[in-house]
Amino acid sequence: MASDRVLSQQEIDSVFRNLRDKGEQEDPAKRALPYDFRRPDRIAKDQLRSIHLLHESFARGLASSLSAFLRAYVVVNLVSVEQLSYMEFTQCLPSPSCLVSLRMRPYEGNAVLEVNPALIFPILEMLLGGNAKSTLKITREITEIEQSILDGLYRIILNDLRNSWQAVSTMEFSISAHETQPALLQILAPNEAVVAVSMEVRVGDNAGMMNIGIPSIIVKMLRHKFDQQWSIRRSESTEQEQSRILRLIKLGGIQLDGRLTGPTLTIEDLLKLDEGDVLAFDYPVDRPLDLMINGKLKYHGQIVSTGRKRALQIERSHQLGE
Repeated sequence: MASDRVLSQQEIDSVFRNLRDKGEQEDPAKRALPYDFRRPDRIAKDQLRSIHLLHESFARGLASSLSAFLRAYVVVNLVSVEQLSYMEFTQCLPSPSCLVSLRMRPYEGNAVLEVNPALIFPILEMLLGGNAKSTLKITREITEIEQSILDGLYRIILNDLRNSWQAVSTMEFSISAHETQPALLQILAPNEAVVAVSMEVRVGDNAGMMNIGIPSIIVKMLRHKFDQQWSIRRSESTEQEQSRILRLIKLGGIQLDGRLTGPTLTIEDLLKLDEGDVLAFDYPVDRPLDLMINGKLKYHGQIVSTGRKRALQIERSHQLGE
């Protein structure tokens, strides 16, 4: 059956408009992204994840070390791990700030450690006997005397950083230079890539950022060591390895205590005890004795005789929740 319906001009325009829009959507040139050939090569994402895990361990260890050093509650949180050019990394840092250049022996090259003034000056106040509760924000450069006071802080940070990297490679971090202006610390070319690690450090009521910039070329050199680290973690112990560990621990000693768990006493009654008072430690004959292994309850049993000695005959294992 033929149709004599004629399309209107509006319907014709709509058909051509849809075809034009569809062609624009399918044009691959529209989905292309510009590429900057000056940008350095990227390191693999799995290696960045490994570095992320490594510095999470560093953050936990540093929080414990700084808490003991400052005698205050310290929290360290890993904020981000990303790859930037050295210029981008330095432009993200405040000015003035507290920066040090770090040697990474036995590898050639230097890393950067930056601690914000919002964190440095409260720590200095605490190290000099203050409580760091002042709300005044100080943004000046630190003096040489203050720099020498901070040496203990840097020793703790670098020691924990070395311990964290020990899982990948033995690396000694040491300070080679101090600086207060990020633009003046020219240890790398502006377009050279660095792995930027950012952490938030909270000391009491004060919080500030700590940033570490590690040359990407050194991280790439350690790629095979990162792979070895994960292969060791993923490998399952063999039966031969389990037997070897068992032979080693068989010679270890443990402490056994058979205890008569008698009545309890309140501290108030204990303080009232005086000379001549009598305490009754009644213990039913049919009640099992507790066997403690290295201070933990493991078994229940009964007292038996073995010749002229007394012994404990184990009857059952201790169940959690008893």
